[in-house]
Amino acid sequence: MPKIKIKKGDLVQVIAGARQERGGDRGKQGKVLEVFPETNRVLVEGVNRVSKHRRAGQTAKGGATGGIEIHEAPIHISNVALVDPKDNKPTRIGYREEEVERNGRTKTVRVRVSRRTGEDI
Repeated sequence: MPKIKIKKGDLVQVIAGARQERGGDRGKQGKVLEVFPETNRVLVEGVNRVSKHRRAGQTAKGGATGGIEIHEAPIHISNVALVDPKDNKPTRIGYREEEVERNGRTKTVRVRVSRRTGEDI
């Protein structure tokens, strides 16, 4: 299973699918709400919105209203790219290892790096 490089809270851009003028989501940017590593999918705010029809049901305190609700659906992780904070364009992600000293001990830490600009993410 490949390493998931996109994390919850990242700003990503959709890089595949239909263009926005044709009703698609390509080019849209949004924050990652949830990552599903077992299926290689991410839930992105404002992207891949689907309508769900809810039946009116009964709750303990009274009737629950039905109707049409709009939710975001998961999108495959290969169809999104992380947005570089420096120039707001999609970029690939790399890693750099650096040694950090805490409490007299050195520890190797992996830092995410933008392939586009070389800046830390």
